[in-house]
Amino acid sequence: MAQAALKSHTDVVDFLVSQHEQIKSLFAATLSSSGKDREKAFVELRRLLAVHETAEEEIVHPRAKRKIPNGAALVGARLAEENEAKKVLTELEKLDADSEAFTSQLAELYDAVIDHAEHEETEEFAKLGEELSDDELERMGRAAALAEAIAPTRPHAGIESQVANLLAGPFAAMMDRARDAITSKG
Repeated sequence: MAQAALKSHTDVVDFLVSQHEQIKSLFAATLSSSGKDREKAFVELRRLLAVHETAEEEIVHPRAKRKIPNGAALVGARLAEENEAKKVLTELEKLDADSEAFTSQLAELYDAVIDHAEHEETEEFAKLGEELSDDELERMGRAAALAEAIAPTRPHAGIESQVANLLAGPFAAMMDRARDAITSKG
């Protein structure tokens, strides 16, 4: 029984689906709050989306392309959605969090992200769960957690591939973390 509990913490599918639930909660918190609370919730949401997508782009999508039927097409559709979400997040960063434009764009992004997550869970994650061994899923889960630990904390549209993340990601992460440190003190 202890082994099953351990597996659920490191299995890549469980790890990412759990984060999808956290993302839904952060959207709800952002949409239902205002002022400094809304800004804080949005920063948490933006950060989780950024590191989550990096882990998928570096660890999950490349494996899905190779291991599941029609993987390249499925992953291509998810990458296009991720690019669009990054663009919207970048636009949201420029808006007053209490403005109608922010609320409207955030609500639209929520719908798109939920649709994206459902496609990932049913078309990509579930199929990887069928194709890979428990050991492979656990190794991927550990790799995804590590990728998130060093991932950029802000959206970077155009960096949706494994190679782009590995080349540009460390520099972007360093710059993002510096910006985060500066803006959290101001």
